[in-house]
Amino acid sequence: MAVTQDELYATLDLELSWSERALPEHVRTKHVHRLHPYHGKFIPQLVEVLLDRYLPAGGHVLDPFAGSGTTLVQALESGLDATGAELAAFNCLLMRVKTARYDVDALGADLRDASARLGSLPVKRRTVGSYLREWYAPRAAAELFAFGDLAGEYEHADVLRVILSRAARSARRAAHFDLEAPGVPQTGEYWCHKHRRVCRPVESALGFLRRYTLDTLARIEAFAEVRDTEHEAHVLHGDARTVEYADTFDGVVTSPPYPGLIDYHEQHRYAYELLGLDDRRELELGAAEAGTSRAAIEAYRDGIAAALANAASALDAGAPVLIVVNDRRGLYPEILDRAGLRLERRLRRHVNRRTGRRAGEYFEDVLVARPA
Repeated sequence: MAVTQDELYATLDLELSWSERALPEHVRTKHVHRLHPYHGKFIPQLVEVLLDRYLPAGGHVLDPFAGSGTTLVQALESGLDATGAELAAFNCLLMRVKTARYDVDALGADLRDASARLGSLPVKRRTVGSYLREWYAPRAAAELFAFGDLAGEYEHADVLRVILSRAARSARRAAHFDLEAPGVPQTGEYWCHKHRRVCRPVESALGFLRRYTLDTLARIEAFAEVRDTEHEAHVLHGDARTVEYADTFDGVVTSPPYPGLIDYHEQHRYAYELLGLDDRRELELGAAEAGTSRAAIEAYRDGIAAALANAASALDAGAPVLIVVNDRRGLYPEILDRAGLRLERRLRRHVNRRTGRRAGEYFEDVLVARPA
């Protein structure tokens, strides 16, 4: 027999569960949290509650699977130092741009000047690889490369490179309703489920570059008003299993990758191609390409356990390890044991929608563990 609503809610931590009405999309993606779309991130409000519950005021939090930097950004807003380890070069670029301290007047001057020059970019056809040739109209690709050249002229070049990547995501020959994970390029007219009309493939990137340049400035300015300027975030580009931590930490807040679900390099492939970033996808834990065979799941267990053990080795005595996960395969009891961690508590939360076409509701846990 199915449980009643009262029985269901009795198992949930309601302080970690929000309705769509209580926490709409624009709140979940406040200020720099939406500097660039990122598939698979957890919400800042969840991180905020966990930091407040488990980390000491002014402490130092570690995220060994830092992703797009949600833990780092929220730590700065909550008055903590933060360190994030991350394998993907694009993610590291994005985190550094999100968490850097800026002279917002100087940044504004750079971005407004770059925006003003968009109409006169020296656009020229270039020889591109098969991916860019397949997914971009020739004019759009040329405009993106020209903007990349322009970015190098400015002090805030990395901010402009993130803008370039965000525009490249939107300028693909992808259906408007399927930007998150498009399957095939759209080379002709198609029925758009988002706009409920016939749409055409994107031919130019200039409109996106202009819009995102101004939006990025507004988001960084908004974050500058709420972040704690006495604290810093550090980004380590490396494999969480072997990266060396120079500090000790007061706790871990993280959301590890799931097995066989997302290729974290592939979702931003346009950035790797346009910016020439270091691609380390062969080291990804749980990559979709690896699948979910028995061997793949065992490799995932070993990898996550090694990363958590490495993180735990840098913790102060008794510090908490908070892991946000939908462990539908029941892998984490063994992972925690292999990592030398003791499960203290399991907090269940209701996830009422994620952004994107594949949004839906489900349940996930916050595992509260400590070194055994």
